Amino acid sequence: MNESPQNPVEPVLARLHDARRIIVTAHVRPDGDALGSALALAGCLRHAGKHVQVALDRAEIGVAGVLEGVEELVPSASADPRADLLVVVDCAAKNRMPEALQPLVGRLPAVVIDHHPTNTRFGDVQWIDPSASSTGEMIWRLARQAGWKLNRRIAEALWVALITDTGRFAYESTSSATMTCAADLLAHGVRTAWLNEEIYTLFDWRVLQLRKRAYGTLESWQEGRVTVVSLAHGDFAATGCTKADAEDIIEIPRAVRGSQVALFLYETEPQATVTRVSIRTRPPLDAIALAKRYGGGGHHRAAGATVPGTLAAARADLQGAVAELYFTSATR
Repeated sequence: MNESPQNPVEPVLARLHDARRIIVTAHVRPDGDALGSALALAGCLRHAGKHVQVALDRAEIGVAGVLEGVEELVPSASADPRADLLVVVDCAAKNRMPEALQPLVGRLPAVVIDHHPTNTRFGDVQWIDPSASSTGEMIWRLARQAGWKLNRRIAEALWVALITDTGRFAYESTSSATMTCAADLLAHGVRTAWLNEEIYTLFDWRVLQLRKRAYGTLESWQEGRVTVVSLAHGDFAATGCTKADAEDIIEIPRAVRGSQVALFLYETEPQATVTRVSIRTRPPLDAIALAKRYGGGGHHRAAGATVPGTLAAARADLQGAVAELYFTSATR
């Protein structure tokens, strides 16, 4: 069953209406949009009388973990075996889901709700809207069409989805529709000041020590047009941090005036043979172009990929790829 070109929400609502026991999940290492969208959708569905589990691994959750409902998350390996529907939010590809849940695609009917332009359209019913600022904005639209009532807890989950994916309404993905959504959420008592502090201004000491290490690696390529930071597995181990504590490290190189491409390279395991990279670009450069080179994806201004090789090898490979893709005479 494919999405309807007239109203892509209707097939999604039909599957949700018919289901009794639902698993909601998102991409691995869930950010604010992934977690907020999953929690909000689950809250709406429970109010509609459905049995719902949000299957995500708490150890992978960063600053958005302040949201109510995180304590109710179920480990992905312990998802409900009696479920009759799987809903995947803010996830562009099956291999970006929690590994334990990937076999459920094909075994259970699967609904995918996402705003990534690189979505591979896996699952049985897909609602993909790259024009949406966030998946959270899409969940809000779904709730409005379904007639589901929001409360503060649901509204705060959607608020975090919006602000984290729009840079607090600063990125070019922010639209008048985004602001209409935000206004409606505010009417439900969202604690904006508290959430802003928890997500953007207050950090544990260990997290600040990790940021300090990242600042120490800051370098530039291409006469300052490319800015880069990196963290080895040893940096995480020495500070007692995980990748979940490094969600906004990419903002360090991105903040350098004149930077057109910002990269954050990091290792997630000791003696790693692959390196993760977060990519941010400014117009007209497309972050997806670099991510796709390594089998990754994302958005035109924010993307990610896994690069083969050690941190040093990946750095060298990326330096060449960035020059070739963005700064040769043929690509200017």
